[in-house]
Amino acid sequence: MKGNHSTEQHFLLLGFSDWPSLQQILFVLILLCYLLTLAGNSALVLLAVRDPRLHTPMYYFLCHLALVDAGFTTSVVPPLLVNLQGPPLWLPRGGCMAQLYASLALGSTECVLLAVMALDRAAAVCHPLRYPALASPRLCSALAGASWLGGLTNSAAQTALLAARPLCAPHRLDHFICELPALLQLACGGARENVERQMFAARVVILLVPSTVILASYGAVGRAVWAMRSGGGRRKAVGTCGSHLTAVCLFYGSAIYTYLQPTHSYNQGRGKFVSLFYTVVTPALNPLIYTLRNKEVKGAARRLLGSLGRGRTRQ
Repeated sequence: MKGNHSTEQHFLLLGFSDWPSLQQILFVLILLCYLLTLAGNSALVLLAVRDPRLHTPMYYFLCHLALVDAGFTTSVVPPLLVNLQGPPLWLPRGGCMAQLYASLALGSTECVLLAVMALDRAAAVCHPLRYPALASPRLCSALAGASWLGGLTNSAAQTALLAARPLCAPHRLDHFICELPALLQLACGGARENVERQMFAARVVILLVPSTVILASYGAVGRAVWAMRSGGGRRKAVGTCGSHLTAVCLFYGSAIYTYLQPTHSYNQGRGKFVSLFYTVVTPALNPLIYTLRNKEVKGAARRLLGSLGRGRTRQ
Protein backbone atom coordinates (compact mmCIF):
# COMPACT_ATOMS: atom_id res chain seq x y z
CA MET A 1 0.00 0.00 0.00
CA LYS A 2 1.39 3.39 -1.01
CA GLY A 3 0.66 4.97 2.33
CA ASN A 4 3.20 2.60 4.00
CA HIS A 5 6.10 3.94 1.90
CA SER A 6 5.56 7.66 2.28
CA THR A 7 4.69 10.16 4.96
CA GLU A 8 2.34 11.91 2.51
CA GLN A 9 -1.34 11.10 2.94
CA HIS A 10 -2.99 9.00 0.27
CA PHE A 11 -6.69 8.66 -0.40
CA LEU A 12 -8.33 5.46 -1.56
CA LEU A 13 -10.96 6.10 -4.23
CA LEU A 14 -13.30 3.13 -4.12
CA GLY A 15 -15.03 4.16 -7.33
CA PHE A 16 -17.64 1.61 -8.32
CA SER A 17 -15.88 -1.37 -6.74
CA ASP A 18 -19.04 -2.08 -4.74
CA TRP A 19 -20.80 -2.67 -8.10
CA PRO A 20 -18.40 -5.17 -9.74
CA SER A 21 -21.00 -6.38 -12.25
CA LEU A 22 -21.44 -2.80 -13.51
CA GLN A 23 -17.79 -1.86 -13.91
CA GLN A 24 -17.26 -3.12 -17.46
CA ILE A 25 -20.56 -1.64 -18.65
CA LEU A 26 -19.73 1.68 -17.00
CA PHE A 27 -16.26 1.64 -18.58
CA VAL A 28 -17.70 1.33 -22.08
CA LEU A 29 -20.47 3.89 -21.51
CA ILE A 30 -18.15 6.45 -19.86
CA LEU A 31 -15.52 6.04 -22.58
CA LEU A 32 -18.19 6.59 -25.25
CA CYS A 33 -19.50 9.67 -23.43
CA TYR A 34 -15.96 11.03 -23.11
CA LEU A 35 -15.19 10.55 -26.80
CA LEU A 36 -18.55 12.12 -27.69
CA THR A 37 -17.78 15.06 -25.38
CA LEU A 38 -14.39 15.71 -26.97
CA ALA A 39 -15.63 15.25 -30.54
CA GLY A 40 -18.88 17.21 -30.11
CA ASN A 41 -17.41 20.17 -28.25
CA SER A 42 -14.35 20.36 -30.53
CA ALA A 43 -16.62 20.37 -33.59
CA LEU A 44 -18.77 23.10 -32.04
CA VAL A 45 -15.73 25.31 -31.36
CA LEU A 46 -14.34 24.66 -34.86
CA LEU A 47 -17.61 25.61 -36.55
CA ALA A 48 -18.09 28.73 -34.43
CA VAL A 49 -14.53 29.93 -35.11
CA ARG A 50 -14.45 29.17 -38.85
CA ASP A 51 -17.92 30.26 -39.96
CA PRO A 52 -18.46 34.07 -39.98
CA ARG A 53 -22.25 33.55 -39.67
CA LEU A 54 -21.69 32.11 -36.19
CA HIS A 55 -19.65 35.09 -34.99
CA THR A 56 -22.42 36.20 -32.65
CA PRO A 57 -22.58 36.55 -28.85
CA MET A 58 -24.60 33.34 -28.48
CA TYR A 59 -21.98 31.20 -30.23
CA TYR A 60 -19.14 33.08 -28.54
CA PHE A 61 -20.48 32.02 -25.15
CA LEU A 62 -21.24 28.56 -26.50
CA CYS A 63 -17.56 28.18 -27.44
CA HIS A 64 -16.57 28.96 -23.87
CA LEU A 65 -19.14 26.44 -22.59
CA ALA A 66 -17.71 23.79 -24.94
CA LEU A 67 -14.17 24.45 -23.64
CA VAL A 68 -15.39 24.26 -20.04
CA ASP A 69 -17.23 20.98 -20.68
CA ALA A 70 -14.24 19.38 -22.39
CA GLY A 71 -11.92 20.40 -19.55
CA PHE A 72 -14.41 19.46 -16.84
CA THR A 73 -14.91 15.92 -18.04
CA THR A 74 -11.16 15.52 -18.74
CA SER A 75 -10.40 16.34 -15.10
CA VAL A 76 -12.59 13.39 -14.08
CA VAL A 77 -12.76 10.66 -16.73
CA PRO A 78 -9.15 9.41 -17.27
CA PRO A 79 -8.55 8.39 -13.62
CA LEU A 80 -12.10 7.01 -13.48
CA LEU A 81 -11.42 4.76 -16.48
CA VAL A 82 -8.20 3.51 -14.82
CA ASN A 83 -10.16 2.82 -11.65
CA LEU A 84 -12.84 0.86 -13.50
CA GLN A 85 -10.23 -1.38 -15.15
CA GLY A 86 -8.17 -2.14 -12.05
CA PRO A 87 -8.15 -2.11 -8.25
CA PRO A 88 -9.36 0.93 -6.27
CA LEU A 89 -7.17 3.94 -6.98
CA TRP A 90 -4.78 5.51 -4.45
CA LEU A 91 -4.17 9.23 -4.91
CA PRO A 92 -1.66 11.33 -2.94
CA ARG A 93 -3.12 14.28 -1.05
CA GLY A 94 -1.54 16.73 -3.52
CA GLY A 95 -3.07 14.90 -6.49
CA CYS A 96 -6.44 14.75 -4.77
CA MET A 97 -6.38 18.52 -4.07
CA ALA A 98 -5.32 19.21 -7.67
CA GLN A 99 -8.25 17.17 -9.00
CA LEU A 100 -10.60 18.91 -6.58
CA TYR A 101 -9.35 22.34 -7.70
CA ALA A 102 -9.65 21.57 -11.43
CA SER A 103 -13.12 20.00 -11.30
CA LEU A 104 -14.46 22.62 -8.87
CA ALA A 105 -13.01 25.50 -10.94
CA LEU A 106 -14.50 24.26 -14.20
CA GLY A 107 -17.83 23.35 -12.60
CA SER A 108 -18.05 26.79 -10.95
CA THR A 109 -17.16 28.49 -14.24
CA GLU A 110 -19.99 26.61 -15.93
CA CYS A 111 -22.43 27.81 -13.24
CA VAL A 112 -21.57 31.45 -13.94
CA LEU A 113 -21.34 30.98 -17.71
CA LEU A 114 -24.84 29.48 -17.89
CA ALA A 115 -26.15 32.57 -16.07
CA VAL A 116 -24.33 34.86 -18.52
CA MET A 117 -25.86 32.93 -21.43
CA ALA A 118 -29.32 33.36 -19.88
CA LEU A 119 -28.75 37.14 -19.70
CA ASP A 120 -27.69 37.11 -23.35
CA ARG A 121 -30.85 35.23 -24.41
CA ALA A 122 -33.03 37.59 -22.36
CA ALA A 123 -31.44 40.61 -24.03
CA ALA A 124 -31.94 39.08 -27.49
CA VAL A 125 -35.62 38.29 -26.89
CA CYS A 126 -36.66 41.30 -24.79
CA HIS A 127 -34.66 44.01 -26.61
CA PRO A 128 -34.10 42.76 -30.18
CA LEU A 129 -33.54 46.24 -31.64
CA ARG A 130 -31.03 47.26 -28.98
CA TYR A 131 -29.40 43.82 -28.78
CA PRO A 132 -26.37 44.57 -31.06
CA ALA A 133 -25.48 47.54 -28.85
CA LEU A 134 -26.19 45.69 -25.59
CA ALA A 135 -24.14 42.62 -26.54
CA SER A 136 -21.00 44.42 -27.73
CA PRO A 137 -17.84 42.31 -28.29
CA ARG A 138 -16.10 44.10 -25.41
CA LEU A 139 -18.94 43.35 -22.99
CA CYS A 140 -19.12 39.72 -24.13
CA SER A 141 -15.38 39.30 -23.56
CA ALA A 142 -15.69 40.89 -20.11
CA LEU A 143 -18.58 38.59 -19.13
CA ALA A 144 -16.76 35.48 -20.36
CA GLY A 145 -13.64 36.55 -18.47
CA ALA A 146 -15.70 37.18 -15.33
CA SER A 147 -17.14 33.65 -15.60
CA TRP A 148 -13.66 32.10 -15.68
CA LEU A 149 -12.36 34.39 -12.94
CA GLY A 150 -15.36 33.67 -10.71
CA GLY A 151 -14.95 29.91 -11.14
CA LEU A 152 -11.21 29.92 -10.52
CA THR A 153 -11.54 32.20 -7.47
CA ASN A 154 -14.32 30.13 -5.91
CA SER A 155 -12.35 26.93 -6.41
CA ALA A 156 -9.13 28.44 -5.04
CA ALA A 157 -10.90 29.65 -1.89
CA GLN A 158 -12.65 26.34 -1.17
CA THR A 159 -9.64 24.17 -2.02
CA ALA A 160 -7.38 26.31 0.19
CA LEU A 161 -9.83 26.06 3.10
CA LEU A 162 -9.97 22.28 2.81
CA ALA A 163 -6.23 21.86 2.22
CA ALA A 164 -5.51 23.74 5.45
CA ARG A 165 -7.56 21.26 7.48
CA PRO A 166 -6.37 17.82 8.65
CA LEU A 167 -8.32 14.93 7.13
CA CYS A 168 -8.81 11.98 9.44
CA ALA A 169 -8.28 8.29 8.76
CA PRO A 170 -9.47 6.08 7.24
CA HIS A 171 -8.73 7.98 4.03
CA ARG A 172 -11.34 6.06 2.06
CA LEU A 173 -13.69 7.86 -0.34
CA ASP A 174 -16.72 5.96 -1.59
CA HIS A 175 -16.44 7.99 -4.78
CA PHE A 176 -14.63 8.07 -8.12
CA ILE A 177 -13.22 11.61 -7.72
CA CYS A 178 -11.97 13.80 -4.90
CA GLU A 179 -15.24 15.69 -4.63
CA LEU A 180 -15.86 18.31 -1.97
CA PRO A 181 -18.81 16.75 -0.07
CA ALA A 182 -17.01 13.39 0.15
CA LEU A 183 -13.75 14.97 1.36
CA LEU A 184 -15.56 17.12 3.93
CA GLN A 185 -16.78 13.96 5.64
CA LEU A 186 -13.12 13.19 6.44
CA ALA A 187 -12.41 16.60 7.97
CA CYS A 188 -11.44 16.51 11.64
CA GLY A 189 -10.43 18.96 14.32
CA GLY A 190 -12.29 21.41 16.52
CA ALA A 191 -12.94 23.98 13.76
CA ARG A 192 -14.58 21.50 11.39
CA GLU A 193 -18.07 22.95 11.71
CA ASN A 194 -16.81 26.50 11.13
CA VAL A 195 -14.94 25.46 7.98
CA GLU A 196 -17.99 23.56 6.74
CA ARG A 197 -20.18 26.63 7.24
CA GLN A 198 -17.73 28.84 5.31
CA MET A 199 -17.51 26.38 2.44
CA PHE A 200 -21.26 25.82 2.39
CA ALA A 201 -21.76 29.60 2.13
CA ALA A 202 -19.36 29.71 -0.84
CA ARG A 203 -21.27 26.89 -2.55
CA VAL A 204 -24.57 28.69 -1.98
CA VAL A 205 -23.17 31.83 -3.63
CA ILE A 206 -21.76 30.05 -6.69
CA LEU A 207 -24.94 28.01 -7.24
CA LEU A 208 -27.85 30.12 -6.03
CA VAL A 209 -26.75 33.55 -7.30
CA PRO A 210 -26.37 32.35 -10.93
CA SER A 211 -29.58 30.30 -10.68
CA THR A 212 -31.41 33.42 -9.45
CA VAL A 213 -30.07 35.35 -12.45
CA ILE A 214 -31.25 32.53 -14.74
CA LEU A 215 -34.74 32.49 -13.21
CA ALA A 216 -35.02 36.29 -13.48
CA SER A 217 -33.81 36.21 -17.09
CA TYR A 218 -36.31 33.56 -18.12
CA GLY A 219 -39.04 35.35 -16.22
CA ALA A 220 -38.37 38.38 -18.45
CA VAL A 221 -38.26 36.12 -21.52
CA GLY A 222 -41.59 34.55 -20.55
CA ARG A 223 -43.25 37.96 -20.22
CA ALA A 224 -41.82 39.09 -23.56
CA VAL A 225 -42.99 35.94 -25.34
CA TRP A 226 -46.46 36.25 -23.79
CA ALA A 227 -46.73 39.80 -25.13
CA MET A 228 -45.79 38.77 -28.69
CA ARG A 229 -48.63 38.72 -31.19
CA SER A 230 -46.78 36.79 -33.86
CA GLY A 231 -46.79 33.00 -33.60
CA GLY A 232 -43.56 32.89 -35.61
CA GLY A 233 -41.90 35.26 -33.17
CA ARG A 234 -42.94 33.09 -30.25
CA ARG A 235 -41.60 29.93 -31.88
CA LYS A 236 -38.30 31.64 -32.68
CA ALA A 237 -37.94 32.90 -29.09
CA VAL A 238 -38.75 29.49 -27.63
CA GLY A 239 -36.30 27.83 -30.03
CA THR A 240 -33.61 30.35 -29.10
CA CYS A 241 -33.99 29.69 -25.37
CA GLY A 242 -35.14 26.07 -25.24
CA SER A 243 -31.71 24.46 -25.73
CA HIS A 244 -30.10 26.60 -23.07
CA LEU A 245 -32.92 25.98 -20.59
CA THR A 246 -32.55 22.20 -21.12
CA ALA A 247 -28.80 22.39 -20.45
CA VAL A 248 -29.42 24.50 -17.33
CA CYS A 249 -31.91 22.01 -15.89
CA LEU A 250 -29.58 19.04 -16.49
CA PHE A 251 -26.53 20.70 -14.93
CA TYR A 252 -28.07 22.62 -12.05
CA GLY A 253 -30.40 19.82 -10.96
CA SER A 254 -27.59 17.38 -10.21
CA ALA A 255 -25.11 20.04 -8.99
CA ILE A 256 -27.56 21.52 -6.47
CA TYR A 257 -28.38 18.01 -5.19
CA THR A 258 -24.66 17.30 -4.68
CA TYR A 259 -23.37 20.58 -3.26
CA LEU A 260 -26.24 22.04 -1.25
CA GLN A 261 -26.75 19.06 1.04
CA PRO A 262 -25.41 19.30 4.60
CA THR A 263 -22.25 17.20 4.92
CA HIS A 264 -23.66 14.95 7.64
CA SER A 265 -26.55 13.87 5.40
CA TYR A 266 -24.51 13.38 2.20
CA ASN A 267 -24.90 9.82 0.90
CA GLN A 268 -21.67 8.92 -0.91
CA GLY A 269 -23.11 5.86 -2.62
CA ARG A 270 -25.96 7.83 -4.18
CA GLY A 271 -23.82 10.94 -4.63
CA LYS A 272 -21.31 9.31 -6.95
CA PHE A 273 -24.05 8.29 -9.41
CA VAL A 274 -25.43 11.85 -9.37
CA SER A 275 -21.89 13.19 -9.88
CA LEU A 276 -21.42 10.80 -12.78
CA PHE A 277 -24.40 12.43 -14.48
CA TYR A 278 -23.20 16.04 -14.35
CA THR A 279 -19.47 15.35 -14.84
CA VAL A 280 -19.74 12.78 -17.66
CA VAL A 281 -23.22 12.62 -19.19
CA THR A 282 -24.19 16.31 -19.31
CA PRO A 283 -20.98 17.47 -21.10
CA ALA A 284 -21.61 14.78 -23.72
CA LEU A 285 -25.24 15.85 -24.20
CA ASN A 286 -24.63 19.61 -24.41
CA PRO A 287 -23.31 19.64 -28.02
CA LEU A 288 -26.33 17.57 -29.10
CA ILE A 289 -28.75 19.79 -27.17
CA TYR A 290 -27.40 22.95 -28.78
CA THR A 291 -27.06 21.61 -32.34
CA LEU A 292 -29.78 19.00 -32.88
CA ARG A 293 -32.48 21.53 -33.83
CA ASN A 294 -30.17 24.43 -34.69
CA LYS A 295 -30.36 25.34 -38.38
CA GLU A 296 -27.43 27.77 -38.16
CA VAL A 297 -25.03 25.13 -36.82
CA LYS A 298 -26.28 22.53 -39.31
CA GLY A 299 -25.74 25.04 -42.12
CA ALA A 300 -22.23 25.80 -40.86
CA ALA A 301 -21.43 22.06 -40.76
CA ARG A 302 -22.69 21.59 -44.33
CA ARG A 303 -20.61 24.54 -45.55
CA LEU A 304 -17.49 23.23 -43.80
CA LEU A 305 -17.96 19.71 -45.21
CA GLY A 306 -18.64 21.19 -48.65
CA SER A 307 -15.45 23.25 -48.56
CA LEU A 308 -13.44 20.21 -47.46
CA GLY A 309 -14.98 18.17 -50.29
CA ARG A 310 -14.13 20.82 -52.88
CA GLY A 311 -10.58 20.99 -51.53
CA ARG A 312 -10.10 17.25 -52.00
CA THR A 313 -11.56 17.37 -55.51
CA ARG A 314 -9.08 20.05 -56.57
CA GLN A 315 -6.22 17.92 -55.31
